[in-house]
Amino acid sequence: MTKGRLEAFSDGVIAVIITIMVLELKVPHDADPKALTPLIPVFLSYVLSFVFVGIYWNNHHHMFHAVHRVNGATLWANLHLLFWLSLVPFVTGWMDESHFAAPQVAAYGFVLLGAACAYTILTRALLATHAKESPLARALGKDFKGKISVLIYIAAIPLACGLYVLVAAVWLCPDRRFEKLFDESKA
Repeated sequence: MTKGRLEAFSDGVIAVIITIMVLELKVPHDADPKALTPLIPVFLSYVLSFVFVGIYWNNHHHMFHAVHRVNGATLWANLHLLFWLSLVPFVTGWMDESHFAAPQVAAYGFVLLGAACAYTILTRALLATHAKESPLARALGKDFKGKISVLIYIAAIPLACGLYVLVAAVWLCPDRRFEKLFDESKA
């Protein structure tokens, strides 16, 4: 398979992913602009997911300008990346439906982590078929952004869950403000 065919296939898959995401945005049945208010969180999560998928498409496109050849390992690594990206509409919708509950937000983070790892694997597969001084190798360099991104995703999953646990812990004890109000009304 040629590099161009791999790029065209990837572009098509990413276009379908974005289309699926936008189809998840449900049109309100009310003509009043206030009917859009409940859709704001859904729209914002769509924007976030669109940006993530767009970043992968953009970086994939730029990286393949420096690629001279692909092999079987590259094809599988690319499919691995597309697999994780294809899950973005699902976890975005699931996160929306659950009103951003901790397990669904963690699942979203896990999919983003999977995509980041898959992109790293793709870059390694490509580097294995190119010389150490190739434009691809020079452009990727030490890949600080790629490595730090994976670490941030790894930290974000437990952090997101931890923050939800923290909020629950804060509210576990009855709200003292109401207890004071009840005590004052009894006096």
